[in-house]
Amino acid sequence: MSTEFKRSLGLFDATSIVAGSMIGSGIFIVTTIMMRDIGSVGWLLVLWLLTGLITIFAALSYGELAGMMPNAGGQYVYIQRAFGKLTSFLYGWTVFGVIQTGVIAAVAVAFAKYTAVFFPSLNNSFLLIDGVINVTFGQLLAVGSIIFLTFLNTGGIQNGKWLQLIFTSAKLLALFALIFFGIYVGLNKDIWAANFTNIWEAKKTIVHENQSIEVIPLAGFALIGALGATIINSLFSSDAWNNVTFIAGEIKNPQKNIPRSLLLGTIIVTVIYILANIAYLMLLPVDGSPTSTSALGQGIMFPEQDRIGANAASMIVGEIGVWLMAGLIMISTFGCNNGLILSGSRLYYAMAKDGLFLKQAGELNKNNVPGKALWIQCFWACLLCFSGKYSDLVVYSTFASLLFYIITIGGIFVLRKKEPETERPYKVIGYPFTPIFYILTTLAICTCLLIYDTRNAGIGLFIVILGVPVYYLMSARKQNKF
Repeated sequence: MSTEFKRSLGLFDATSIVAGSMIGSGIFIVTTIMMRDIGSVGWLLVLWLLTGLITIFAALSYGELAGMMPNAGGQYVYIQRAFGKLTSFLYGWTVFGVIQTGVIAAVAVAFAKYTAVFFPSLNNSFLLIDGVINVTFGQLLAVGSIIFLTFLNTGGIQNGKWLQLIFTSAKLLALFALIFFGIYVGLNKDIWAANFTNIWEAKKTIVHENQSIEVIPLAGFALIGALGATIINSLFSSDAWNNVTFIAGEIKNPQKNIPRSLLLGTIIVTVIYILANIAYLMLLPVDGSPTSTSALGQGIMFPEQDRIGANAASMIVGEIGVWLMAGLIMISTFGCNNGLILSGSRLYYAMAKDGLFLKQAGELNKNNVPGKALWIQCFWACLLCFSGKYSDLVVYSTFASLLFYIITIGGIFVLRKKEPETERPYKVIGYPFTPIFYILTTLAICTCLLIYDTRNAGIGLFIVILGVPVYYLMSARKQNKF
């Protein structure tokens, strides 16, 4: 049985993993949620621009840490070096409990949501336990997709690599087509002109169970709170860029290739996301009706199942566009989850080597991958598929993720003081402004989430705190063995 990873991934592969892990379900869904929250074209684009800036600044900051510590485990290793084992365990615990597995579950649910375009019966449900657990066939499909991808990745890094390259290429082509043809067709319509009138007029739109609509004007602190809370959706769409650091042990020349891939991948995806939103705004009116059966009537706010990507495509090539885009988004979400599943297991491997995770997760199988860690991750992600709605999974997984991004980037300051002589093949561009901007901006977002979405943000925070007693129990158990 192998005990070391093989370095077989180059810069192109690493960049593909960054971009492929980022582009999943969010860009095809969350603009609808954000528009209902703020109702303003101007503020919507500002939030996507800010999301891109935050993500690129984070990637620039991570580059320094990745160059210093080109080891499997990535962020877990960085946090441990700066803050010690307790903090790094809390990160690993939270990644397993909600960050990585929660995103895997959310993306799998989105995969099932778009598959339902072809098979509407997936939206049907049945009672697993009478009056307690209601399960949809779509959730079962989501679980099946996670199991299938986990199985493929146990066959070796080359399986995951080629899957990632194929699916990342396919979804990039799909997005480029949506952007190019969307803007081209949109220029010949009057929709964009109407959308770009009164672009700073903000409002929250609430749909009640009887399909009636309530509109609440937003201004002052109410607007700031709404912006801070809804940006979690665009941040979710841009998350998972750091997953490439988990597989540092399998990347050639990691000191240079990881920082480069982080920067390249995040810039590529940021540009694509902003252009995709412009395409939506040129094809569909902002306002609409939740009872309408047409893409034009539903507008950006009310597409069925929030499938704005499919509705936008239908405005380009007609009804067939719904089917075409749904198929391409299935490819996108499938490929995204491949990257998440591939990389997440390497973190649990690093934790197991430190005696802070199940011992079996620290073993490589005959194909040089942590097979048991993959299946452990699979089991918990499958359970999370039944834990809540897509939007719930987005908030509590992304909130917890942001907390540890703040801690990790704070580690740059700590390590520069603790280890001034350590070789740094790459240093943060714009230091100290770049990491400070990220930390302050993200702290403000987390504060807004705790105020305006206390339940879901609280779930993420509770999972982090729960890791403290678990750490001491595991540490005590480890000491008793010696």
